[in-house]
Amino acid sequence: MTVNKAVATRIAELLKEKKMTRYKLAMRSGVTHSTLKNILNETISDNKLSTIILIAGGFDMTVSEFLSSPLFDEDNLMI
Repeated sequence: MTVNKAVATRIAELLKEKKMTRYKLAMRSGVTHSTLKNILNETISDNKLSTIILIAGGFDMTVSEFLSSPLFDEDNLMI
């Protein structure tokens, strides 16, 4: 799995888990709705750490909590 796919999958999981819309996440994180859409559709070639930090904050999480998922285990990622 690519890092971009892992990020998109993690966001989708958290949106469902927290019963949150992309729009609400955009408002809470400060990341534009179009950027979230591009991340979720994997049309961004490389996600910035600063964007991931903002998204984590939108979920009321630290970036460490956001990345604390088997999706980000080195064995699962193509880097």
